[in-house]
Amino acid sequence: MSLMSVFNISSSAMNAQSVRLNTTASNLANAESVSSTEAGAYRSRQAVFETVMNNVTGEVKGVAVTGVVQSDAPVMKQYSPGNPLADKEGYIYRSNVNAMEEMANMISASRSYQNNVEVMNTSKQMLISTLRLGQ
Repeated sequence: MSLMSVFNISSSAMNAQSVRLNTTASNLANAESVSSTEAGAYRSRQAVFETVMNNVTGEVKGVAVTGVVQSDAPVMKQYSPGNPLADKEGYIYRSNVNAMEEMANMISASRSYQNNVEVMNTSKQMLISTLRLGQ
């Protein structure tokens, strides 16, 4: 594996973690949202990653985001007849976002991003040291 492929793998992983962070931020922003219908309630979303392989050599080429999936966990139905969004029976529907899980997900994504930055910096230093050997 060349140093250039290390840069490619790390940069694709950083892009994937960036999508994960943005998805988590969207979930947290909508954690307290309410809707007048169950179908209209915000549902948590998660980024899905996949390893990208070189078909010829079998080496890892990077990480790809294959999509963002929506949670199928039930939304919370709450009786709140005074709420302007309440349906005719007096219920509102809250999102199924678990703020604690999302915070843990955000910390994990942030650390993964930082780790990939460190991999790139270490690889850069190794490349510079290798080039200095030729002087």
